[in-house]
Amino acid sequence: METNAVDVAARLAAASQRGCGVERTLKVLDGKWTTLIIRELLTGPKRFGELRSALGDPSAKTLTDRLRALENQRILTRTVHAEVPPRVVYELTEQGQSLSGILHAMLVWGEEHPLIDEPQR
Repeated sequence: METNAVDVAARLAAASQRGCGVERTLKVLDGKWTTLIIRELLTGPKRFGELRSALGDPSAKTLTDRLRALENQRILTRTVHAEVPPRVVYELTEQGQSLSGILHAMLVWGEEHPLIDEPQR
């Protein structure tokens, strides 16, 4: 079955009540770094330092908070390996992997609609 713009608009209009799928998705993708963490983990498991470097060095506290929130929502898993020093690896769950289509749509939209610089004041 083919989806067209009218079908999409009608479905979005019908879902405008609180708690709809759009609202739930935004709750998962909440926070400055959350979507970018998922983007990085779509390529495979990563350690904390690898994630931090790939993201442009967010604070350790911020990254830890976002990772914990995603773990609580079952978007990713955190595996601690019994080594000295301990090795911690983050990996997307199946539910986390299912966000790839959303991130791909964001990528396509962002490539097709570049940022417009704000006018100088």
